[in-house]
Amino acid sequence: MNAPDLRVSDAEREVAVDRLRAAAAEGRLDADELDERVSAAFSARTHGELTALLADLPPAAPAAPARTAPAVVDPDAPPRAVVLRQRTASFVVPNFVCLAVWAATGAGSFWPGWVLLGTGIAFGVFLIRFLLG
Repeated sequence: MNAPDLRVSDAEREVAVDRLRAAAAEGRLDADELDERVSAAFSARTHGELTALLADLPPAAPAAPARTAPAVVDPDAPPRAVVLRQRTASFVVPNFVCLAVWAATGAGSFWPGWVLLGTGIAFGVFLIRFLLG
């Protein structure tokens, strides 16, 4: 535990300022009071001065633990073959419909090329990621 008359470090001042900013974000301090307390925190010399600035605030909520990538594959995830079939169907079906509409209407320019281009780029990116794992 810190004695009130011990000097504080710059890191301790930063921690206090972060807590003050969090309190302002929670709606516990208005902008003017935040400015006053931040200035006082940066000029504080002892733990007692910093403690006085934070005394009427509840303790900070514990930070959420950092999330890391799971080490195992999700057992509920569909198999890779199913994902590949679904993505392939979602590429082929709309493009086939556009080609059929274009052929049935006899439209002059090949407008389905724009649909093929957009969906083809997205499908190509998926394939590259799928093949690379």
